[in-house]
Amino acid sequence: MNLGKEVREKALRMGIELPAEAEVLFEKHAALLEEWNQQLNLTRIPKEEMGDKHFLDSLSVLLVPQVREAWKLIDIGSGAGFPGIPLKSACPNMEITLVDSLGKRIKFLKAVVENLGLKDVTCQHARAEELGQDPGHRERYDAAVARAVAALPVLCEYLLPLVRVGGVAVAMKGPSGKQEVKEAERALKVLGGEADDVVEFNLPGGDERQLVVIRKVKPTPREYPRRPGIPQKNPLV
Repeated sequence: MNLGKEVREKALRMGIELPAEAEVLFEKHAALLEEWNQQLNLTRIPKEEMGDKHFLDSLSVLLVPQVREAWKLIDIGSGAGFPGIPLKSACPNMEITLVDSLGKRIKFLKAVVENLGLKDVTCQHARAEELGQDPGHRERYDAAVARAVAALPVLCEYLLPLVRVGGVAVAMKGPSGKQEVKEAERALKVLGGEADDVVEFNLPGGDERQLVVIRKVKPTPREYPRRPGIPQKNPLV
C-alpha cells in the first residue's frame, strides 16, 4: 500500500475523513522531502515512518473542530511543511500561511507548494515575533498551530498575537501537554488566551500525543509579542 492511501485509511480510523485527491498530494510531498533531505537535512524520520510521524501527526489537528472550520490558518515553525501542507491537502479551501525562520526550509516549502499545485498558500520567511507585530498578520487568523516548536508559555506568545478574538491557537504536544497548560497560566492571562481543551490520542505506533487548544478571548496587549528571541529567553511564567 502506498503512503498516501495508508495515511488516508488510518486517518479515517481516527475519525478524520479526507478527500481522495489528498492521497497523491501526500505521496508527492513525501517524495520531495526524501529527495531534498539528502542536501538540506529537513527531517530525521525515514520514509517508512513518515506516514504516521509526519502526515498523520499533522492531520490530527483536524480533531479540533475550530481548526476544521478555519478559513485562515497560520503554521508557525513549519519546517518541512508539517502540519501546514497536509492540512492544505486535506482542506483545499483553507487559506494557509507557512512560517519558518530558515531560508533553506522556505525554499523547500515553495518547491512543494508549486509541485503540488496548491493555491492560497503563502510561504513566509520570518520569525513569529515579527509577524505578531505586523498589521498584515496580527489577529488575522482563525487558527494558529505549531508542532513541537517550544514550551507552551513561549508558544502562547508566538501564536496568540496572530489569532483573532474567537479563534484558537493549537500547540501540538507529546505527553507533557496537560502539565504545560499549568505552566502557561500567566502567559494565557497576559496574552488574552484561555485553555479550552486538551485532545489526547495515540498514533498507530503507540506514540502519545496531546493537542492543547487555546481560545482567544480578548485582544493581545500591544507590547506582545516582544522582540525576537525574548519570549524564549524570558518566558511569561
